[in-house]
Amino acid sequence: MVISADTSFLFSLYGNDSKTSDAVKWSAQNSSEIWITKLTRFELINALRFAECRRFIKIGDSDLFAADFLTDIKDGRLVERFCDFEDVLVESSRLSLAHTLTGGHRGFDILHVAAAKIIGATHFLTFDMNQKKLAQLDGLIAPL
Repeated sequence: MVISADTSFLFSLYGNDSKTSDAVKWSAQNSSEIWITKLTRFELINALRFAECRRFIKIGDSDLFAADFLTDIKDGRLVERFCDFEDVLVESSRLSLAHTLTGGHRGFDILHVAAAKIIGATHFLTFDMNQKKLAQLDGLIAPL
């Protein structure tokens, strides 16, 4: 079992939103490492900064939450896997062609599902229900 996660799950796990208790509970019950990509790292850290800018989290919290996230990468709880961006774009284009007209999928959601597939994930953690449908349509198990 190879688990990957999108930003919605990771923001809930490291930030503070309505799904934080669900993400923390899942994490406490599952010791498996979670594979991510540089795209995931970028989007999460930017989302934390954006949340602070919009005052959804307290001033200074984006740096604290990002530090916890980076510590988990250093400690091996999160594993940053390399994937060639060209491969991700090819896979994203395939997913978009197959599913966007019928499912209305956003570009970044498609990129994360494609990246998970490229790095070899079998499971995909997301709180975004439309992204979950996309992941499942392409064979990923979405346990949340």
